[in-house]
Amino acid sequence: MQLCVALDLPSKEANLELARKIADLPVWLKVGLRSFIRDGFAFIDELKAISDFKIFLDLKLYDIPNTMADAAEEIAKREVEMFNVHASAGKRAMQTVMERLEKFPKRPLVLAVTALTSFDEEEFRSVYNDSIEHKANAFAKMSYEAGLDGVVCSVYESRAIKEQTSDDFITLTPGIRPFGESANDQKRVADIHTAKEQKSDFIVVGRPIYQAEDPRSVVEKILTNMRN
Repeated sequence: MQLCVALDLPSKEANLELARKIADLPVWLKVGLRSFIRDGFAFIDELKAISDFKIFLDLKLYDIPNTMADAAEEIAKREVEMFNVHASAGKRAMQTVMERLEKFPKRPLVLAVTALTSFDEEEFRSVYNDSIEHKANAFAKMSYEAGLDGVVCSVYESRAIKEQTSDDFITLTPGIRPFGESANDQKRVADIHTAKEQKSDFIVVGRPIYQAEDPRSVVEKILTNMRN
């Protein structure tokens, strides 16, 4: 299991400061929609200049197949290690993305979002007319068949998704509250122990790290708990 630290602070300078504090630790960095819209690829270049960070670009691409593939190609050109798309864009869109990336000798990992962890059961059903469990599994299976590397899902879907796809099919799980912190706007949260039990490959942690007085010590504590 690997740790992905979410850079969701309100300014580029604050995010860079956090990155400097953890530069020598074995973590990935997640650059989300807010940071990317504000700071762009130049921000990713600055992060790479601090340390050899691996970057997860969390943009959740969702458009027509060719537009998604165009965007994926631009991401791959910038040597980002991992990005994501929405599985609900459909199998053909995901296949088109993967076909476009075949020409890159070292392409990024591509994950598909199944069900956002901000959804509760009622909200999800109102949009997808199905249960989270059933639809998340169906989206994961479709993503696997489309040739993607894995999915973004809640901890509670991770094990079942691997059982119906492959143990090597990556599950990245947001909504991690490592030491029982507040759920905030997330509905389906879990701690590190549960993530390990459910075979999560990546856990994403944001607020419990960047809102702490000593973010580095929190990251070190998380990494220790992940190993034990």
